Amino acid sequence: MEQIIETVRSFDGALVVVPAPGGDLPEIAWGDAFFYYAPDGRMPERGQPYGTIVTKDYPGDTASDLAPPDRWRVNVKVDRSTFLDLTGEEPRALARPRDHAAVDTVLPHPVYGALGWIAVVNPAEGTTELVLRLLRAAHAAARARRR
Repeated sequence: MEQIIETVRSFDGALVVVPAPGGDLPEIAWGDAFFYYAPDGRMPERGQPYGTIVTKDYPGDTASDLAPPDRWRVNVKVDRSTFLDLTGEEPRALARPRDHAAVDTVLPHPVYGALGWIAVVNPAEGTTELVLRLLRAAHAAARARRR
């Protein structure tokens, strides 16, 4: 997880927000990470991050089984073509059953897959480099949108 966070921090104009106790963000987000293109260093008031790391189950998002220790999930917004290449399905036409708790496997996000988000629980040898490439591309897309 730290390798991914540090790599994203190295992207030009990247802002990595990791909520912690005592901050302005809600307790449920503490320990997670949110990735933005924000060259001014301020979290955007509008718009979503292009990637996240979550370290726990959220209400309505429990399929990845992030409750046990040392389980976490990286989520990345990808374009339609990339989503299709990675999952074999169109984002808005997901029909195949999947084990969203599988580790080191690229899957549609269990909640936001229809919106073009992919997810990987505990990226390891099989997916870390791919996840980093996807985050670089998502960062570049966020930068292009901002400009």
